[in-house]
Amino acid sequence: MTTRRTILASGAAASLAFGLSGSRVFALPQSSGTIVPPEGKTILLSCKLGMIAKKSGDKALTLVERLQMAKAAGFDGVDFDEAGTVTVEQAKQAVQESGVFCHNAINHAHWQDTLTNPDPAKRAKGVANIAHCIRVSHAIGGSAVLIVVGKGADGTEKECNERASAEIRKLLPLASSLGQSILFENVWNQLHYDHDKPAEQTPDRFIEFVDSFNSPWIGMYYDIGNHWKYGQPRDWLKAFGRRAVKLDVKGFSRAKNKFVDITSPEDDLPWGEVQKGLKEIGFSGWTTAEVGGGDVERLSIVRQQMQKAFGLNPS
Repeated sequence: MTTRRTILASGAAASLAFGLSGSRVFALPQSSGTIVPPEGKTILLSCKLGMIAKKSGDKALTLVERLQMAKAAGFDGVDFDEAGTVTVEQAKQAVQESGVFCHNAINHAHWQDTLTNPDPAKRAKGVANIAHCIRVSHAIGGSAVLIVVGKGADGTEKECNERASAEIRKLLPLASSLGQSILFENVWNQLHYDHDKPAEQTPDRFIEFVDSFNSPWIGMYYDIGNHWKYGQPRDWLKAFGRRAVKLDVKGFSRAKNKFVDITSPEDDLPWGEVQKGLKEIGFSGWTTAEVGGGDVERLSIVRQQMQKAFGLNPS
């Protein structure tokens, strides 16, 4: 049909048809058995679930259909960043039916119910949110949860560190029992860096906070684009070392002080230096786009941009 585009999905030799206008999505066959990511890759590419369109034309897409769109776009998996919207059982069923591997879970309520909040009730809600994410990640086959530690506006950095540390330690028994890492994302939250000071800053305060737990279950979900404004990514990668368990990927223009498409002409992030830094620390694992998303066509473009950023062969 001329009104829709057929895109071949990898895996079970199935296909997903996705139109650019007035489109419909035809689901891939349901999966059976254990869902696993592709083998033999040093760098695995994923997108946030929140990047995937929720509608195709006038049709609301199911969670299963949305996950399959990521597969059709060529991603190795998905970061389940809408964990707070589903039950553990719903998340597990959607992943099983879609056949798409999900390596991580996130609940964006961490911006509202911060672990640094002076109100103990708010912190307790934040802990409950993360506990839910840990259970979701375990159920879908993931290995970690991403959290934002809190907000610098909640107190001094010492106060925020003490509050967040106490709450995160409450989660470690659950995380370790389910084999889930708790990973801190470096964000513009005015913690562990100087928000109003220029580059070149170091990640020393992030590292100090991670190491204060002395736990194999605590690490960094290093967002390369977020802190290109503040420091050199190769230097940060070398400093983080083993602590950089997973990576978030977005483009950023220092010249224009704004986020841009990955490897676009405006993106002045030194991706060649990133590649060198990853090799120097022996990085192997998941990288996740966190940019504007959309349909399969848009997601495919993002995947290709990530391949260029990491020096991977196009596919």
